[in-house]
Amino acid sequence: MSPDEIDRILSSGDRIEPASGFTTAVMEGVRRQAAEPPPLGFPWSRFTVGAIACIVLAAAGTVVVLRSAVSLSGLLAPLAPLAAAGPAVGKAALAVLASLTLARLPRLLARP
Repeated sequence: MSPDEIDRILSSGDRIEPASGFTTAVMEGVRRQAAEPPPLGFPWSRFTVGAIACIVLAAAGTVVVLRSAVSLSGLLAPLAPLAAAGPAVGKAALAVLASLTLARLPRLLARP
């Protein structure tokens, strides 16, 4: 379209009116949306209680471990057989972590 045609169309005195039923359809949609119940809110109080409980239990466990006479080597003794397979286990763990990261990547990139 040329600028002259656009000027002619815009300067014409024709009245622009919505299609028949447009107003009714819009109002029906507004009423339908107004009648829907509000979305459920996030249970912040339960989340807060759970988070505080986790922090308290972690702190209590830390205090018990620090006060006990158990040495760190005693806690790691059951893991001693894995020491020989350490490099292989590390590579396998790295491969699993990389696989999970690559599987999750499309979802992370799709978020706005």
